[in-house]
Amino acid sequence: QVQFVESGGGLVQPGGSLRLSCVASGFSFEKYPMTWYRQAPGKEREFVATINTTPDGIVYKDSVKGRFTVSRDNSKNTLYLQMNNLRPEDTAVYRCNRIPGWTFPSWGQGTQVTVSS
Repeated sequence: QVQFVESGGGLVQPGGSLRLSCVASGFSFEKYPMTWYRQAPGKEREFVATINTTPDGIVYKDSVKGRFTVSRDNSKNTLYLQMNNLRPEDTAVYRCNRIPGWTFPSWGQGTQVTVSS
């Protein structure tokens, strides 16, 4: 079955960095564009970044442009999100899945990112 395992989150001060990973299994990872999502307490889940099957197609949420970098390693079925210059408003649980409208029903537990001084 489809599974996602996210990791790499933690508590970081404003301006700090984290690198998130998402290991996917149960489907042909290399065939699909993939997306990072996040959900803050009391808010709807939102799109953060999408990467095509090859790195030439990438889209970011406006508020993370220039700070976050999405990448993938198809040989490892793994999606990455390098987050620099983190802000308190980046605090959320981060998860990965296929692109909006094509998400699998199953979601991983996610990884908590907390940006606070």
